[in-house]
Amino acid sequence: MSGKSTTDNDDDFDLPAVDDNIVSTGAAADSSDWDERLKRVSRLLRYAMLVTNSASHVEQRLIAEIDEVCPQLSLNAAWAVAQTVDAGLALAAELDRRAVAEDEPNLRSLADCVRLLCLPTPRDATYFKEHRRVAKALQQAFYKAARDGDEELCSDLERFTFGWAALPACTDLVSTRQPAAVNAAILGMRMAEHRIDAATAATTQRLKREEKRKKEQEAENKAAEASPQIASPATDAIPSHHLVVARLSNEEMKNTKLRDILGPLKSVINVALPLVEVPPLHDVRNTLLFEFPYAAEVIDFALADLVGRTTIRLRPLLLVGDPGGGKSRFARRLGEVLGLSVWRTDASRSDGAAFAGTDRRWYSAEPCHPFLAVAQGKIANPLILLDEIEKAPTRSDYGRLWDCLLGMLEPETNTRYPDPALQKNLDLSHVSYVATANTLDSLPSPIRDRFRVVTFAKPTAGDLAALLPAVIADLARERSLDQSWVPPLDGSEHTAVARHWRGGSVRRLRRIVEAILRERDVRATRN
Repeated sequence: MSGKSTTDNDDDFDLPAVDDNIVSTGAAADSSDWDERLKRVSRLLRYAMLVTNSASHVEQRLIAEIDEVCPQLSLNAAWAVAQTVDAGLALAAELDRRAVAEDEPNLRSLADCVRLLCLPTPRDATYFKEHRRVAKALQQAFYKAARDGDEELCSDLERFTFGWAALPACTDLVSTRQPAAVNAAILGMRMAEHRIDAATAATTQRLKREEKRKKEQEAENKAAEASPQIASPATDAIPSHHLVVARLSNEEMKNTKLRDILGPLKSVINVALPLVEVPPLHDVRNTLLFEFPYAAEVIDFALADLVGRTTIRLRPLLLVGDPGGGKSRFARRLGEVLGLSVWRTDASRSDGAAFAGTDRRWYSAEPCHPFLAVAQGKIANPLILLDEIEKAPTRSDYGRLWDCLLGMLEPETNTRYPDPALQKNLDLSHVSYVATANTLDSLPSPIRDRFRVVTFAKPTAGDLAALLPAVIADLARERSLDQSWVPPLDGSEHTAVARHWRGGSVRRLRRIVEAILRERDVRATRN
């Protein structure tokens, strides 16, 4: 049987990846009846919007659609006459059964629409399973539509989707005599009232501030053009925990040769940029330990550099270990958890000319990558991730990456690093460098001497129980799901993982867990 067929389950209801956007032809679903905006969203969301907009004959439209796909279906006729909850749920169950028997996912979509229209506002747990199934179907359809829909449409869809999800806990705010779909639209609007007012007020204030800044900037520009003397950035007061990374005179800023280079960099030149302060280290440690429970020694080794410091500046750190242990991800998460912007460089594809910057004589001139990282994050102490540094090209035609790093890693020279494109000294003293390598064999000794080297061991089978929660949470984020929708592995699933993963590559563990979750979804939807 094709993997697209699905039925419901007591716990999870995973929807198949089917095309619900095709509206059947005929009187039941004449395209002129649909709002033009809704043509590219799923059938379930279209019926939700019809209810929200108080459209007429909504149930009759759905009954006609079902009759086109399943002619002479007695349960459809029974629901058309009775219009009761039990008749509707019986019809939905029959459509689910046929979806599996005939391998027709379109019937599954119709079944969810029937539940949407027939379910009452929940007073107790009688119809909770059915209500929860529709809630999950709405959420998955909404997240898919939100990637392509306009903001106004997404706002309407979000209002109904989360209004439906909140109904079981908010029945005292609505009339239980009305259908669930009607109350979902009402409740969704009430949930968003204050947020809409706050967003409107914030937008108004922002526009006023922007207009004020624009006028002030125009006045400053006129004054600057009229005045022959321009204050040097060297004389400006620098706030605490800030740093001016690049200083250029007004004449240099107007240099035609630098126009293209300086375009995206003006916001960080002659500007005191903030230095990100050290967050509570115990919180950082706990977050990293949850994701990397097998790397406690590496975490403590890295964070020890920040003890007693006010702003973040890590001495160059080199993580060495076998492939698949999670070195690159750890380096990235270290920067993110500390609140730094992370600039990743693939050392195997980088040479000195690119990383250290190119001379302004060339049409492709650009500043050094650490300064681009500063411009990207708008902070003076970003983190540079040098991935697989041992694989850097060894040809010296355009300069080796290893050679250009020497000046950037040395405290004596990184405070006055000569950028070849700007032809000015940059203060890169607060930039942190974290590199990864599978082996130290090919690295020149001057590079090894400038890094603090720490071994990043692979996890063992004994780390499995601690690793699984983080792996499942990460997979849930990739699916755009709340972690509560992905229950922990049960005993048999845990045993299966332990049998196929006995330590080593975290990538392999992720693939195994992903396969088990996929199989769980398939089994859950067919049982």
